[in-house]
Amino acid sequence: MHDVRLSKKMSHALRHAPWLYELELDEAGWTPVADLLAALGVSRAQLEDVVRDSPKQRFELADDRVRARYGHSVPGRIVRAPGTPPAELYHGTAESAAASILRDGLRPMRRQYVHLSVTTAMAESVGRRKGERVLVLTVNTPAARAAGVEFLRGNEIVWLTEHVPAEFLHG
Repeated sequence: MHDVRLSKKMSHALRHAPWLYELELDEAGWTPVADLLAALGVSRAQLEDVVRDSPKQRFELADDRVRARYGHSVPGRIVRAPGTPPAELYHGTAESAAASILRDGLRPMRRQYVHLSVTTAMAESVGRRKGERVLVLTVNTPAARAAGVEFLRGNEIVWLTEHVPAEFLHG
């Protein structure tokens, strides 16, 4: 079973305020696993459970290092490999933001990248964090790629990009 409480604490430590946990992140957002375990007072097994079982796959483990997949608030940009996404990706947002998004396109706002989901269900879940009334937008990825928009693989369910112009979105 996914430990939501620990996942949120890991997100805070690795994405938003590593200094509060006395963690040092390298330029790609990695920190030693031992340092995170000590800061959070958890076992390696608990950490591995969260990394493995998190439905949104927010974290990565590599040997004795761990990081948040998307970085968000770390000073350096998390580097991701470009890829060919599915023909459609989805972005959930509050209905109140839809008009400006459909006019100006999707932008990362306070994040490093725009996050796009491979399923409407995941996009709707993300959108619920932004408001009660959710609109799921569809991204025409072949047309966007043809126009030069680069898509980066976040994980199996999330794709990232710097910007999606409005002409490639529909609600």
